[in-house]
Parts: sequence; C-alpha cells; structure tokens
Amino acid sequence: MRRTPALILGGGPAGASAAIVLARAGAPHLLIERTRETGDAICGGFLSWRTLESLARLGVAPDALGPGRVTTVRVLSGRRVVETRLPRPAHGVSRHLLDTVMLKRAIDAGSAVERGVTVRGVDGLTARLDDGADLAADTLFLASGKHDVRGAARPAAARGSDPVLGLRVRIPAAPGLDALIGESIELHLFDRGYVGIVRQEDGSANCCLAVHRSALIEAGSPAALLDQLGRDHPRLGERFAYRSGSEAIDAIANVPYGWRALHGAPGLFRLGDQAGVIPSLAGEGMGIAIASGIRAGHAYLGGGAAAAPGFQQRFARATARPIRLAGLVRDAAERPALTGFALPLLRQIPGLIEIIASLTRIGHSRLDRTPS
Repeated sequence: MRRTPALILGGGPAGASAAIVLARAGAPHLLIERTRETGDAICGGFLSWRTLESLARLGVAPDALGPGRVTTVRVLSGRRVVETRLPRPAHGVSRHLLDTVMLKRAIDAGSAVERGVTVRGVDGLTARLDDGADLAADTLFLASGKHDVRGAARPAAARGSDPVLGLRVRIPAAPGLDALIGESIELHLFDRGYVGIVRQEDGSANCCLAVHRSALIEAGSPAALLDQLGRDHPRLGERFAYRSGSEAIDAIANVPYGWRALHGAPGLFRLGDQAGVIPSLAGEGMGIAIASGIRAGHAYLGGGAAAAPGFQQRFARATARPIRLAGLVRDAAERPALTGFALPLLRQIPGLIEIIASLTRIGHSRLDRTPS
C-alpha cells in the first residue's frame, strides 16, 4: 500500500488551488487526476471579478486565460431583456484552458501530480484505485467536482424529486455570434431551466443549460430540447442558429444545487462542489471551488488533519448567503409567472442586478491572501 501525508483527489480548480498552497509551503502531498489529458468540463466557463482576484493570488494572471473579457450581464425571458454592467469586469474561459493553466501552476510550484489514476471509492482516508491498489493518506482533499466518489458521496436526497441536469454545447466562433453576445454573459430563462451563454478565449460560445429532468423527458432528448428552446425563444434561437448540428452535447445528471457540507470529519477536506453547490446562473461556481482549495490548504498548514472539521463549518457559513440567494433567484428564473413579475422590477430599480451579483459572490477571508 502506498502512503502520502496529504492526498488531493481531482486536478480541477479546487484541487489545483489546494495543491498550489501546499506546494508553496513545501508541504508533502500528492494530487491524482483521472484524466491523462485535460478535457473541457461542462461547468465553470465564467470567472467573476472575485475569482480573478483569487487566481491572481495563486499566481495566475488574467492574460494567461485569453481574451475573454465580460463586462455586462444580459437577462432574457420571452420578449423581455434587461441588461446592466457588472460591478467589475469578469472573464469567460474554457475549462480546458483554466484547468491546464492551474495544474501547470501547481506543478511549477512543486506539486506532485499523477494523471490517469482513477479512484473507485474511498474508505476513510484511503483511496481505492481502479487497478486494485490502495493509496492511503493522513489527510484527504476531496475535489472531484460534481462527480461523487463512492464512500464519500453527497446525500441522494439533495437532488430533489425533479433533479437538475447540466447540459453543454459549444457554438463555433462567428462574426454574427460576436455581434449578438459581445462582452456579455447572457441568461436565457425558460420553464424549469435556464441557459447561460458566454464567449470564451477562442471566440466560441459556451452554452450551459441547467434543466429539470421533467423538462428533458418531455422534450425527448437533449438535441430535441435545444431545438424546442430555439423555436420557443427567438432570441435564443438566433444564437443556436450558428450551431452546425454536429456539436457534441455534454451532460451531467443529478446536480444537487443548494447543498452544502455543514460538518466535517478529521482528515477530510471537502472542496468545490463537494463542499457546496451554487446554482450555475450565479456564476460563482469557480469562485467557490478556488476559495475552498485556498482556505483548506491554509487550514491544513495551520492545524493538519485535525483542522478539517473547523474548516468545513467555516466554509459552510461563508457560502450560506451566496448559495441561498442564488437558489432564490434560480427558483424565480425557472417559473415564467415569477419571471414576468421580476424582470420589470429589475429594470425599474437601478443597480438591483449589480447588488444581486455582488451578494452571490463568496466573501474574502484572510486565508485567501496566499503569498507568492
């Protein structure tokens, strides 16, 4: 059986953030990632201004993430459109580029990384690998994103009676698409779901849907749902018209939006979506992932495995307001009757969208101040 003082499961933004903090401090650890080559995860194509600040503290500059400047948010529902400036510029980036840059930063800082290692499950602080081997640790950082790991899965009840599915399609770059979207992140609202659209570093549009299973079943398939939404919502149809029809539609099932890990166990630090799942329309999933990695890394450096329960409780408190508020906004967005009331209100009260955008960011902590 192999052994390591600290084991990080997952090489996405949460795991890479923790690895950077530990590597900078010279703390022995091992990060394992199931993919041999960096893919392009479904969620996380939007980085808020707070997230950019956290990345800068980790040594990742916006310039390394390509020309994906985002300055406005545009909310569309039926014929109604509300647009306003974000409190500060944000960024659109593919997860392929973000994950590549962050994992390289961890390796450059001295992190030990092994790729192509699949975890079948965990038993306490021991990872059971697909090849039958065991990898034991004194401390485990669980950073598997939205994918649960057997033995440490989030409760099934958190999914709800009509679970949410995440769908994603990438629309190729085109001048007409640039003109439609510009420097905006768009939220297209519809019954039992919404679509977020943002341009990324290569000019393509990342279209992420959060939709309840019942709506997908009624449509018949992901492709049929996209076609139906394009017909029923002309402005969304304008964007979808740039699809070639051959793009892959990626999917992830049973996303437990609103769930938080309220308590922890010694030696187990839950990071990112394994610590709390904010509705994607808030655009703070990456912020929570990166902040969790930074804070968990510092907590471990200060108190070792015993610091995990305290970290988990503090992080649950830090994410309570943004996750709850994002949940309320999501509930309203998914109901046409409430949307019809809310959008005119957003137009009538200047600055309301900016206030909501600010309140759904995870707040700063002294542990976010990562020295170089």
